[in-house]
Amino acid sequence: MKKNFKLLYSIPVIVAALGYFVDIYDLLLFSIVRIPSLISMGVAEADLQTQGEHLLRWQMAGLLLGGLIWGILGDKRGRLSVLFGSILLYSLANIANGFAATVEQYAWLRFIAGIGLAGELGAGITLVSETLPSNLRGYGTTIIATVGLMGAVVANYLSRLYDWQTSYFIGGGLGLMLLVARVSVFESGIFLQTKEKAVQRGNFFQLFTNKRRFTKFMGSIFIGLPIWFSIGILLTFAPEFAKPEGLNIVGKVISGDAVMFGYIGLAMGDLTSGLVSQLLGSRKKVVAVFISLTLAFILLYLYMPVRTASFFYFTCFVLGVGIGYWALFVTIAAEQFGTNLRSTVATTVPNFIRGTVIPLTILFKFLRVDLGLGMINGALIVGVATIIIAFIALRAIDETFGRDMNFEEVD
Repeated sequence: MKKNFKLLYSIPVIVAALGYFVDIYDLLLFSIVRIPSLISMGVAEADLQTQGEHLLRWQMAGLLLGGLIWGILGDKRGRLSVLFGSILLYSLANIANGFAATVEQYAWLRFIAGIGLAGELGAGITLVSETLPSNLRGYGTTIIATVGLMGAVVANYLSRLYDWQTSYFIGGGLGLMLLVARVSVFESGIFLQTKEKAVQRGNFFQLFTNKRRFTKFMGSIFIGLPIWFSIGILLTFAPEFAKPEGLNIVGKVISGDAVMFGYIGLAMGDLTSGLVSQLLGSRKKVVAVFISLTLAFILLYLYMPVRTASFFYFTCFVLGVGIGYWALFVTIAAEQFGTNLRSTVATTVPNFIRGTVIPLTILFKFLRVDLGLGMINGALIVGVATIIIAFIALRAIDETFGRDMNFEEVD
Protein backbone atom coordinates (compact mmCIF):
# COMPACT_ATOMS: atom_id res chain seq x y z
CA MET A 1 0.00 0.00 0.00
CA LYS A 2 2.83 2.40 0.89
CA LYS A 3 4.49 1.57 -2.42
CA ASN A 4 1.28 2.49 -4.23
CA PHE A 5 1.03 5.82 -2.43
CA LYS A 6 4.56 6.65 -3.56
CA LEU A 7 3.13 6.78 -7.09
CA LEU A 8 1.36 10.02 -6.09
CA TYR A 9 4.78 11.67 -6.11
CA SER A 10 5.87 10.19 -9.44
CA ILE A 11 7.18 12.36 -12.28
CA PRO A 12 3.88 12.45 -14.26
CA VAL A 13 1.93 13.73 -11.23
CA ILE A 14 4.57 16.31 -10.26
CA VAL A 15 5.04 17.62 -13.80
CA ALA A 16 1.27 17.72 -14.45
CA ALA A 17 0.76 19.66 -11.20
CA LEU A 18 3.49 22.17 -12.05
CA GLY A 19 2.12 22.48 -15.58
CA TYR A 20 -1.33 23.30 -14.26
CA PHE A 21 0.27 25.79 -11.83
CA VAL A 22 1.77 27.71 -14.77
CA ASP A 23 -1.49 27.29 -16.72
CA ILE A 24 -3.54 28.91 -13.95
CA TYR A 25 -0.94 31.64 -13.47
CA ASP A 26 -1.22 32.64 -17.11
CA LEU A 27 -4.98 32.09 -17.40
CA LEU A 28 -5.86 34.21 -14.37
CA LEU A 29 -3.18 36.83 -14.88
CA PHE A 30 -5.44 38.67 -17.32
CA SER A 31 -8.19 38.95 -14.68
CA ILE A 32 -5.64 40.25 -12.20
CA VAL A 33 -3.96 42.85 -14.43
CA ARG A 34 -7.07 43.66 -16.49
CA ILE A 35 -7.57 47.16 -15.11
CA PRO A 36 -3.95 48.46 -15.13
CA SER A 37 -3.24 46.93 -18.54
CA LEU A 38 -6.34 48.48 -20.13
CA ILE A 39 -5.71 51.86 -18.48
CA SER A 40 -2.18 51.85 -19.91
CA MET A 41 -3.74 51.37 -23.36
CA GLY A 42 -5.90 54.46 -22.93
CA VAL A 43 -9.22 52.80 -22.07
CA ALA A 44 -11.52 55.14 -20.12
CA GLU A 45 -12.62 54.08 -16.64
CA ALA A 46 -16.26 53.89 -17.76
CA ASP A 47 -15.30 51.35 -20.44
CA LEU A 48 -13.10 49.06 -18.32
CA GLN A 49 -15.81 46.48 -17.63
CA THR A 50 -17.10 46.40 -21.21
CA GLN A 51 -13.62 46.09 -22.71
CA GLY A 52 -12.68 43.55 -20.06
CA GLU A 53 -15.68 41.40 -20.99
CA HIS A 54 -14.72 41.75 -24.66
CA LEU A 55 -11.16 40.54 -24.04
CA LEU A 56 -12.36 37.75 -21.75
CA ARG A 57 -14.60 36.47 -24.53
CA TRP A 58 -11.64 36.43 -26.94
CA GLN A 59 -9.59 34.45 -24.44
CA MET A 60 -12.40 31.99 -23.87
CA ALA A 61 -12.96 31.60 -27.63
CA GLY A 62 -9.30 30.57 -27.86
CA LEU A 63 -9.84 28.04 -25.09
CA LEU A 64 -12.84 26.60 -26.95
CA LEU A 65 -10.87 26.15 -30.17
CA GLY A 66 -7.76 24.94 -28.36
CA GLY A 67 -9.71 22.39 -26.35
CA LEU A 68 -10.90 20.80 -29.57
CA ILE A 69 -7.47 20.87 -31.24
CA TRP A 70 -5.45 19.55 -28.31
CA GLY A 71 -8.06 17.00 -27.25
CA ILE A 72 -8.17 15.35 -30.68
CA LEU A 73 -4.38 15.54 -30.98
CA GLY A 74 -3.99 13.86 -27.58
CA ASP A 75 -6.01 10.84 -28.72
CA LYS A 76 -4.43 10.65 -32.16
CA ARG A 77 -0.77 11.41 -31.41
CA GLY A 78 -0.51 10.85 -27.66
CA ARG A 79 -0.79 12.70 -24.35
CA LEU A 80 2.82 13.92 -24.43
CA SER A 81 2.38 15.74 -27.74
CA VAL A 82 -0.22 17.96 -26.06
CA LEU A 83 1.86 18.52 -22.93
CA PHE A 84 4.76 19.78 -25.06
CA GLY A 85 2.86 21.67 -27.76
CA SER A 86 0.36 23.50 -25.57
CA ILE A 87 2.88 24.82 -23.06
CA LEU A 88 5.19 26.04 -25.82
CA LEU A 89 2.37 27.95 -27.52
CA TYR A 90 0.94 29.62 -24.42
CA SER A 91 4.38 30.46 -23.04
CA LEU A 92 5.35 32.33 -26.20
CA ALA A 93 1.90 33.92 -26.46
CA ASN A 94 2.04 35.23 -22.90
CA ILE A 95 5.46 36.76 -23.48
CA ALA A 96 3.93 38.47 -26.54
CA ASN A 97 1.05 39.73 -24.34
CA GLY A 98 3.56 41.89 -22.51
CA PHE A 99 4.20 43.79 -25.74
CA ALA A 100 0.51 44.51 -26.52
CA ALA A 101 -0.05 48.23 -27.13
CA THR A 102 -3.70 48.34 -28.23
CA VAL A 103 -6.90 46.57 -27.21
CA GLU A 104 -7.07 44.94 -30.66
CA GLN A 105 -3.58 43.47 -30.29
CA TYR A 106 -4.40 42.41 -26.75
CA ALA A 107 -7.54 40.60 -27.94
CA TRP A 108 -5.70 38.57 -30.57
CA LEU A 109 -2.91 37.66 -28.17
CA ARG A 110 -5.38 36.56 -25.49
CA PHE A 111 -7.06 34.42 -28.16
CA ILE A 112 -3.76 32.74 -29.11
CA ALA A 113 -2.80 32.29 -25.46
CA GLY A 114 -6.23 30.73 -24.87
CA ILE A 115 -5.59 28.15 -27.59
CA GLY A 116 -2.32 27.19 -25.89
CA LEU A 117 -3.73 27.15 -22.37
CA ALA A 118 -6.53 24.82 -23.43
CA GLY A 119 -4.40 21.68 -23.60
CA GLU A 120 -2.65 21.66 -20.24
CA LEU A 121 -5.20 20.40 -17.72
CA GLY A 122 -6.96 17.80 -19.87
CA ALA A 123 -3.73 16.18 -21.04
CA GLY A 124 -2.30 16.14 -17.51
CA ILE A 125 -5.45 14.65 -15.96
CA THR A 126 -5.72 12.06 -18.75
CA LEU A 127 -2.08 10.99 -18.39
CA VAL A 128 -2.25 10.72 -14.59
CA SER A 129 -5.65 8.95 -14.67
CA GLU A 130 -4.21 6.30 -16.99
CA THR A 131 -0.93 6.00 -15.05
CA LEU A 132 -2.18 5.63 -11.46
CA PRO A 133 -4.13 2.64 -10.12
CA SER A 134 -7.88 3.22 -9.69
CA ASN A 135 -7.68 3.51 -5.88
CA LEU A 136 -5.24 6.44 -6.18
CA ARG A 137 -6.65 8.20 -9.24
CA GLY A 138 -8.72 10.67 -7.24
CA TYR A 139 -5.77 11.55 -5.01
CA GLY A 140 -3.55 12.19 -8.03
CA THR A 141 -5.97 14.54 -9.75
CA THR A 142 -6.60 16.31 -6.43
CA ILE A 143 -2.86 16.97 -6.06
CA ILE A 144 -2.74 18.39 -9.59
CA ALA A 145 -5.64 20.75 -8.98
CA THR A 146 -4.58 21.86 -5.50
CA VAL A 147 -1.01 22.67 -6.53
CA GLY A 148 -2.09 24.16 -9.84
CA LEU A 149 -4.71 26.51 -8.46
CA MET A 150 -2.12 28.22 -6.29
CA GLY A 151 -0.78 29.70 -9.53
CA ALA A 152 -3.43 32.39 -9.13
CA VAL A 153 -1.95 33.36 -5.74
CA VAL A 154 1.55 33.65 -7.17
CA ALA A 155 0.24 35.64 -10.15
CA ASN A 156 -1.40 38.15 -7.81
CA TYR A 157 1.71 38.41 -5.64
CA LEU A 158 4.05 39.00 -8.58
CA SER A 159 1.65 41.53 -10.14
CA ARG A 160 2.16 43.64 -7.01
CA LEU A 161 5.93 43.50 -7.36
CA TYR A 162 6.14 44.10 -11.10
CA ASP A 163 4.17 45.93 -13.78
CA TRP A 164 1.66 44.01 -15.87
CA GLN A 165 4.05 43.53 -18.79
CA THR A 166 6.74 41.95 -16.62
CA SER A 167 4.14 39.69 -15.01
CA TYR A 168 3.31 38.28 -18.45
CA PHE A 169 7.02 37.81 -19.22
CA ILE A 170 7.49 35.86 -15.98
CA GLY A 171 4.55 33.57 -16.80
CA GLY A 172 5.95 32.82 -20.24
CA GLY A 173 9.39 32.19 -18.80
CA LEU A 174 8.03 29.74 -16.22
CA GLY A 175 6.33 27.81 -18.99
CA LEU A 176 9.50 27.53 -21.04
CA MET A 177 11.41 26.32 -17.97
CA LEU A 178 8.79 23.63 -17.35
CA LEU A 179 9.11 22.51 -20.95
CA VAL A 180 12.60 21.22 -20.14
CA ALA A 181 11.29 19.18 -17.18
CA ARG A 182 8.79 17.42 -19.43
CA VAL A 183 11.54 15.55 -21.25
CA SER A 184 11.48 12.98 -18.41
CA VAL A 185 7.72 12.26 -18.67
CA PHE A 186 6.69 8.96 -20.29
CA GLU A 187 3.65 8.20 -22.42
CA SER A 188 0.57 6.46 -21.02
CA GLY A 189 0.82 2.68 -21.33
CA ILE A 190 -2.95 2.39 -21.80
CA PHE A 191 -2.78 4.79 -24.74
CA LEU A 192 0.12 2.86 -26.31
CA GLN A 193 -1.93 -0.34 -26.11
CA THR A 194 -4.94 1.32 -27.73
CA LYS A 195 -2.71 2.78 -30.43
CA GLU A 196 -1.98 -0.76 -31.63
CA LYS A 197 -5.69 -1.63 -31.96
CA ALA A 198 -7.93 -1.07 -34.97
CA VAL A 199 -10.15 1.54 -33.33
CA GLN A 200 -10.84 5.14 -34.23
CA ARG A 201 -8.98 7.57 -32.00
CA GLY A 202 -9.82 11.23 -31.41
CA ASN A 203 -12.96 11.25 -33.58
CA PHE A 204 -14.83 14.15 -32.00
CA PHE A 205 -17.98 13.33 -33.97
CA GLN A 206 -18.22 9.94 -32.22
CA LEU A 207 -19.53 11.89 -29.23
CA PHE A 208 -22.63 12.75 -31.26
CA THR A 209 -23.37 9.43 -32.97
CA ASN A 210 -24.60 7.66 -29.84
CA LYS A 211 -27.38 9.10 -27.64
CA ARG A 212 -25.95 7.87 -24.35
CA ARG A 213 -22.45 9.05 -25.24
CA PHE A 214 -23.75 12.49 -26.22
CA THR A 215 -25.79 12.77 -23.02
CA LYS A 216 -22.75 11.94 -20.88
CA PHE A 217 -20.59 14.42 -22.79
CA MET A 218 -23.05 17.29 -22.33
CA GLY A 219 -23.64 16.32 -18.71
CA SER A 220 -19.90 16.31 -18.05
CA ILE A 221 -19.71 19.86 -19.38
CA PHE A 222 -22.68 21.44 -17.67
CA ILE A 223 -22.01 20.19 -14.14
CA GLY A 224 -19.19 22.76 -14.17
CA LEU A 225 -21.33 25.74 -15.20
CA PRO A 226 -21.52 27.32 -11.69
CA ILE A 227 -17.72 27.19 -11.44
CA TRP A 228 -17.09 29.48 -14.37
CA PHE A 229 -20.04 31.73 -13.61
CA SER A 230 -18.39 32.36 -10.24
CA ILE A 231 -14.89 32.83 -11.69
CA GLY A 232 -15.76 34.59 -14.94
CA ILE A 233 -18.30 37.02 -13.50
CA LEU A 234 -18.30 37.26 -9.70
CA LEU A 235 -14.53 37.11 -9.14
CA THR A 236 -13.26 38.70 -12.36
CA PHE A 237 -15.54 41.72 -12.05
CA ALA A 238 -15.32 42.03 -8.26
CA PRO A 239 -14.36 45.77 -8.37
CA GLU A 240 -17.48 46.52 -10.41
CA PHE A 241 -19.69 44.56 -7.97
CA ALA A 242 -18.14 46.50 -5.10
CA LYS A 243 -19.21 49.90 -6.52
CA PRO A 244 -22.20 51.89 -5.16
CA GLU A 245 -24.45 50.68 -7.99
CA GLY A 246 -23.66 47.14 -6.89
CA LEU A 247 -22.89 46.08 -3.33
CA ASN A 248 -21.64 49.50 -2.19
CA ILE A 249 -18.63 48.08 -0.37
CA VAL A 250 -16.81 50.31 2.12
CA GLY A 251 -13.12 50.24 1.20
CA LYS A 252 -11.26 49.47 -2.01
CA VAL A 253 -11.71 46.09 -3.68
CA ILE A 254 -8.86 44.99 -5.96
CA SER A 255 -9.52 42.48 -8.74
CA GLY A 256 -6.28 40.58 -8.12
CA ASP A 257 -7.05 40.11 -4.44
CA ALA A 258 -10.58 38.91 -5.15
CA VAL A 259 -9.25 36.34 -7.63
CA MET A 260 -6.49 35.31 -5.21
CA PHE A 261 -8.83 34.70 -2.27
CA GLY A 262 -11.26 32.91 -4.56
CA TYR A 263 -8.54 30.58 -5.79
CA ILE A 264 -7.20 29.90 -2.31
CA GLY A 265 -10.72 28.77 -1.46
CA LEU A 266 -10.91 26.79 -4.70
CA ALA A 267 -7.67 24.96 -3.86
CA MET A 268 -8.98 24.12 -0.37
CA GLY A 269 -12.30 23.02 -1.83
CA ASP A 270 -10.59 20.79 -4.40
CA LEU A 271 -8.44 19.21 -1.70
CA THR A 272 -11.52 18.58 0.47
CA SER A 273 -13.80 17.32 -2.31
CA GLY A 274 -11.10 15.00 -3.63
CA LEU A 275 -10.40 13.45 -0.23
CA VAL A 276 -14.09 13.12 0.66
CA SER A 277 -14.76 11.50 -2.71
CA GLN A 278 -12.09 8.89 -1.98
CA LEU A 279 -13.50 8.23 1.49
CA LEU A 280 -17.12 7.93 0.31
CA GLY A 281 -16.24 6.03 -2.85
CA SER A 282 -18.37 8.39 -4.94
CA ARG A 283 -17.86 11.29 -7.34
CA LYS A 284 -21.49 12.35 -7.92
CA LYS A 285 -22.54 12.62 -4.27
CA VAL A 286 -19.67 14.98 -3.49
CA VAL A 287 -20.31 17.12 -6.60
CA ALA A 288 -23.99 17.44 -5.55
CA VAL A 289 -22.93 18.72 -2.13
CA PHE A 290 -20.52 21.27 -3.61
CA ILE A 291 -23.05 22.56 -6.15
CA SER A 292 -25.41 23.15 -3.21
CA LEU A 293 -22.67 24.98 -1.32
CA THR A 294 -21.99 27.09 -4.40
CA LEU A 295 -25.63 28.21 -4.49
CA ALA A 296 -25.45 29.22 -0.83
CA PHE A 297 -22.23 31.17 -1.34
CA ILE A 298 -23.48 32.91 -4.49
CA LEU A 299 -26.40 34.21 -2.42
CA LEU A 300 -24.01 35.25 0.36
CA TYR A 301 -21.87 37.13 -2.19
CA LEU A 302 -24.82 38.98 -3.73
CA TYR A 303 -26.58 39.76 -0.45
CA MET A 304 -23.69 39.90 2.02
CA PRO A 305 -24.79 41.27 5.41
CA VAL A 306 -21.52 43.15 6.06
CA ARG A 307 -20.45 45.57 3.31
CA THR A 308 -16.73 45.93 4.07
CA ALA A 309 -13.78 45.05 1.84
CA SER A 310 -12.48 42.44 4.29
CA PHE A 311 -15.84 40.63 4.43
CA PHE A 312 -16.07 40.88 0.64
CA TYR A 313 -12.75 39.05 0.33
CA PHE A 314 -13.94 36.45 2.84
CA THR A 315 -16.99 35.89 0.66
CA CYS A 316 -14.73 35.43 -2.38
CA PHE A 317 -12.82 32.81 -0.38
CA VAL A 318 -15.90 30.77 0.62
CA LEU A 319 -17.27 31.09 -2.91
CA GLY A 320 -14.02 29.48 -4.05
CA VAL A 321 -14.52 26.65 -1.54
CA GLY A 322 -18.00 26.07 -2.95
CA ILE A 323 -16.79 25.71 -6.52
CA GLY A 324 -13.93 23.50 -5.32
CA TYR A 325 -15.10 20.47 -7.26
CA TRP A 326 -13.06 21.46 -10.34
CA ALA A 327 -10.67 18.49 -10.01
CA LEU A 328 -13.60 16.08 -9.60
CA PHE A 329 -15.30 17.72 -12.58
CA VAL A 330 -12.36 17.03 -14.90
CA THR A 331 -11.71 13.57 -13.40
CA ILE A 332 -15.34 12.57 -13.98
CA ALA A 333 -15.05 13.64 -17.62
CA ALA A 334 -11.91 11.54 -18.11
CA GLU A 335 -13.48 8.50 -16.44
CA GLN A 336 -16.73 8.60 -18.46
CA PHE A 337 -15.14 7.67 -21.79
CA GLY A 338 -12.82 5.09 -23.34
CA THR A 339 -9.13 5.53 -24.08
CA ASN A 340 -9.69 6.37 -27.76
CA LEU A 341 -11.81 9.41 -26.80
CA ARG A 342 -10.52 10.17 -23.30
CA SER A 343 -8.12 12.99 -24.17
CA THR A 344 -10.67 14.54 -26.52
CA VAL A 345 -13.27 14.64 -23.75
CA ALA A 346 -10.97 15.50 -20.83
CA THR A 347 -9.54 18.44 -22.80
CA THR A 348 -12.68 19.75 -24.48
CA VAL A 349 -14.92 19.54 -21.40
CA PRO A 350 -13.03 22.01 -19.12
CA ASN A 351 -12.47 24.37 -22.05
CA PHE A 352 -16.03 24.22 -23.29
CA ILE A 353 -17.21 25.10 -19.79
CA ARG A 354 -14.67 27.94 -19.66
CA GLY A 355 -16.08 29.00 -23.03
CA THR A 356 -19.56 29.32 -21.54
CA VAL A 357 -18.25 32.57 -20.04
CA ILE A 358 -18.98 34.03 -23.49
CA PRO A 359 -22.78 33.49 -23.40
CA LEU A 360 -22.87 34.04 -19.62
CA THR A 361 -21.27 37.49 -19.88
CA ILE A 362 -23.52 38.37 -22.85
CA LEU A 363 -26.60 37.30 -20.87
CA PHE A 364 -25.37 39.14 -17.79
CA LYS A 365 -24.87 42.33 -19.81
CA PHE A 366 -28.34 41.96 -21.37
CA LEU A 367 -30.00 41.60 -17.97
CA ARG A 368 -27.82 44.25 -16.34
CA VAL A 369 -27.93 46.94 -19.03
CA ASP A 370 -30.60 46.23 -21.65
CA LEU A 371 -33.30 45.17 -19.18
CA GLY A 372 -32.01 47.54 -16.51
CA LEU A 373 -31.99 44.93 -13.74
CA GLY A 374 -28.61 46.06 -12.42
CA MET A 375 -25.55 44.12 -11.24
CA ILE A 376 -27.12 42.17 -8.37
CA ASN A 377 -30.38 41.03 -9.95
CA GLY A 378 -28.69 40.23 -13.25
CA ALA A 379 -26.05 38.10 -11.53
CA LEU A 380 -28.69 36.37 -9.39
CA ILE A 381 -30.70 35.24 -12.41
CA VAL A 382 -27.64 33.98 -14.29
CA GLY A 383 -26.17 32.31 -11.20
CA VAL A 384 -29.33 30.44 -10.18
CA ALA A 385 -29.80 29.28 -13.79
CA THR A 386 -26.29 27.75 -13.80
CA ILE A 387 -27.06 25.88 -10.56
CA ILE A 388 -30.30 24.40 -11.94
CA ILE A 389 -28.59 23.31 -15.16
CA ALA A 390 -25.72 21.73 -13.17
CA PHE A 391 -28.10 19.61 -11.07
CA ILE A 392 -29.94 18.42 -14.19
CA ALA A 393 -26.61 17.59 -15.86
CA LEU A 394 -25.41 15.62 -12.82
CA ARG A 395 -28.28 13.16 -13.32
CA ALA A 396 -27.10 12.48 -16.88
CA ILE A 397 -23.63 11.13 -16.05
CA ASP A 398 -22.39 7.84 -14.62
CA GLU A 399 -20.88 7.26 -11.20
CA THR A 400 -17.29 6.48 -12.19
CA PHE A 401 -15.44 5.97 -8.91
CA GLY A 402 -13.04 3.02 -9.23
CA ARG A 403 -13.77 2.44 -12.91
CA ASP A 404 -11.17 0.50 -14.93
CA MET A 405 -9.77 2.94 -17.51
CA ASN A 406 -8.60 0.31 -19.98
CA PHE A 407 -11.55 0.28 -22.40
CA GLU A 408 -12.49 1.84 -25.75
CA GLU A 409 -15.55 3.53 -27.21
CA VAL A 410 -16.98 1.53 -30.12
CA ASP A 411 -20.09 2.07 -32.22
